[in-house]
Amino acid sequence: MAGPSRTAARVERQPAVRALARVGLFAIGVLHILIGIIALSVAAGAGGGSADQTGALQAVTKVPGGLFVLWAVIVGLVFLALWQILQAVTAHRPAEKAVEVAKCVLYAALALIAVSVASGTSHSSSSQDKSASAKLLSVPGGVFLLAAVGIAIVVTGIVFIRNGATHRFERDLRLPPNRLAGVTTTLGRVGYIAKGVALIIVGGLVVWGAVASDPSKAGGLDSSLKELTRVPFGVVLLILIALGLIAYGAFWCVRAFASRLSEP
Repeated sequence: MAGPSRTAARVERQPAVRALARVGLFAIGVLHILIGIIALSVAAGAGGGSADQTGALQAVTKVPGGLFVLWAVIVGLVFLALWQILQAVTAHRPAEKAVEVAKCVLYAALALIAVSVASGTSHSSSSQDKSASAKLLSVPGGVFLLAAVGIAIVVTGIVFIRNGATHRFERDLRLPPNRLAGVTTTLGRVGYIAKGVALIIVGGLVVWGAVASDPSKAGGLDSSLKELTRVPFGVVLLILIALGLIAYGAFWCVRAFASRLSEP
């Protein structure tokens, strides 16, 4: 094992580092549970805020001690991003390294969103998504770029559904043989499929916005879930997706403490 890999492996084995990584995993779970709850309130016609990461983080600040919890979430996400760097360094295959780097970028982006919410400088993620879509459509070839983004999101959703339906996500769980193993994998299967469906809807609307050259149609998760309330049987589908997102969040929460973190 080369010098950097050996150093990363040594840091990775530190109990404090692993504990903070578990806090990050738990934070991801809490965010998805909150998104699911907000989506349920949207299905019930109660508004409920933005059914996405920003809305979930803003919901945290509205409860007693929520700001403290939010900063704890930020710390967890930062250390989870750093954990993925360690995973990338100690990974053996280039494809594995690329996946870990992508996870690092995702968790770091979530941490930045959380910081903006904690500092009171965040804006509606739905409006930001539409603004980004408008900027893409305004440049030469932007229609194709936006359509490509939508297709990529759809493909990601299909991968989520495949991983849930074929149990592929269980390969990296490293669960000890106890009673939580069955609960964790069941929550994961339901959650992966539900999130996959949600991503396909988001990607589909982005492609629709590109084809129609209308950025108002190319929103994010919040806009996509709310759009379901306007179509036949959409509320039923929204409720099922919301329950699935809650299951997905519960899966991450249980996984945070039930699974063994991977060894180098």
